[in-house]
Amino acid sequence: MTTPTFDTINVGDALPSLTKAAITEVQLVRYSGASGDFNPIHTVHQAGVESGNNGVITHGMVIMGFVGQMIANWVRPDQVRSFGVRFTGISRPGDEITVSGKVLEKFEADGEQRVRCEVEAADQTGHRKVKGEFVAAL
Repeated sequence: MTTPTFDTINVGDALPSLTKAAITEVQLVRYSGASGDFNPIHTVHQAGVESGNNGVITHGMVIMGFVGQMIANWVRPDQVRSFGVRFTGISRPGDEITVSGKVLEKFEADGEQRVRCEVEAADQTGHRKVKGEFVAAL
């Protein structure tokens, strides 16, 4: 994919979406090891049930990572000036997550041409998991 330029982007433009394959329990075990987050609600079914979550739930940061991957597919990581999300729903093994977004604003700051974009991640039923924004210099 070609990196966008300030002159070719318009407010309201959709960002290229990213759809991830179904989340697996093995993926959650691997993420636990990589992140150091060994809370058993992410890897042990009974712990998820006892916590009131009706089973294993995905680390929120896995979903934020999917959003980051979509952004990095659109612009180079060194172009990102800010990135933040709010977690709005629980994901579980089996969920297929699609990340989408759009351009909200074009502006100049610190001698750079920048865009502010909104992003969200939702599962296969449309239930939103993450909503956020990022700013990138183009």
